[in-house]
Amino acid sequence: MKKLLIISGCAVGLCVLLGLAAGAQEASVDKARSALERWIETEQAIAKQRQEWAVGKEMLQDRVDLLQSEIESYRTKIKEAQASIGEADKKRGELISENDALKALGDTLTTMVVDFEGRVKQLNARLPEPLADLVKPLSQRLPDDPNDTKLSLGLRFQNVVGILDAVTKFNRDIKVFSELRDLPNGQTAEVTAMYIGLGQAYYTGSNGTIAGMGRPSDAGWQWEPADEVAGRISESVSILKNEKVASFVPLPVKVQ
Repeated sequence: MKKLLIISGCAVGLCVLLGLAAGAQEASVDKARSALERWIETEQAIAKQRQEWAVGKEMLQDRVDLLQSEIESYRTKIKEAQASIGEADKKRGELISENDALKALGDTLTTMVVDFEGRVKQLNARLPEPLADLVKPLSQRLPDDPNDTKLSLGLRFQNVVGILDAVTKFNRDIKVFSELRDLPNGQTAEVTAMYIGLGQAYYTGSNGTIAGMGRPSDAGWQWEPADEVAGRISESVSILKNEKVASFVPLPVKVQ
């Protein structure tokens, strides 16, 4: 009986131990399962973070590449702007030098035209009446005060050149004009004047009975009678008008 009780007690103890072992094993499995689940969740989170980081890294790299491209573009534009500024400064320096040269040239030309205008005014006093009338439109444009005029430098030169050109053409030719001439007797007669350039002139009238000679002076043209050569002067005029055949006709000349 005693043995039976001992065996029964051992069986009960064994059952208790087996129950405790089974409970401990089940708790260990649950713990392992929970740890595994957390590990899987952690791995999934890590994978998700890696994927998001890869996408973010790619986006950041694209932004970096774009910003780098913009930086290079700005650098290129800055270099171009610096080169443009340098070229502009160079061009500005050239323009300043050119402007200074043009100003100096303008001052020189102004001095020249003032001198020319003064000489032309003196020359006008020595021109015969027909030529003076011809250049009068240009002569009237000559400024009274060369230092106070609204005329451009180019126009002033044109006036001077126009007058000198007309004077040169007149001086190279023999010209005939009808004029009114004051006679020594106080009367005024219509005569035919023949100008041999700007050095000598003759006139004849009243059918070749009166004549005179003229030459320039600072006070204008001076005329004096020369009735003794009226026939020869009249003949010369007729030849110029193609009314007579050309021939040699001697005429008196006086040089002042």
